[in-house]
Amino acid sequence: MIIEIVGPGAEAARESIAAVTTDWGQPAETIPSTATVTGPDTKGVDPVAVTSLLLSVPSAVLAVADIADRIRKRRRAGELIEQARQLSTEQTTARLVRADRSVDLATLTPDQLLDLIADEPPAA
Repeated sequence: MIIEIVGPGAEAARESIAAVTTDWGQPAETIPSTATVTGPDTKGVDPVAVTSLLLSVPSAVLAVADIADRIRKRRRAGELIEQARQLSTEQTTARLVRADRSVDLATLTPDQLLDLIADEPPAA
C-alpha cells in the first residue's frame, strides 16, 4: 500500500503514520515519488507451493483465519484513518495512491479502505 502525504506538516505526518504502522510490526518505508513500486528484486509466488498449502488446510480453519484476519486489519485500518483525520485538521493530507486514482484516507471507512486495498492488482 502506498500512502502519499502532502501539505505543510508532511514530515511530521509521515512520522506519525510510521509510528502507527510500526506498532503493527510493519515499519514504513519512505519512497521517492519517482520510484517504482516493483523492481528486479520482486519475488513471485510459487503456484505449486500455494496449491499444496491450500489443499492441506481444512476449509473451516481457513474461514476462521480469514475472519480473524479481517477483524485485525479492520482495526488497523480504523487507526490509520483516524490518524489521517487528525492530520487533516493540520492542513496535511494522507492519500492512498492507486494505479488509477488516489483517495483521501480521512474520507474512508475501515471497510472501504480494506476493499480498496483488496481490489488492487497484485504487484508483478
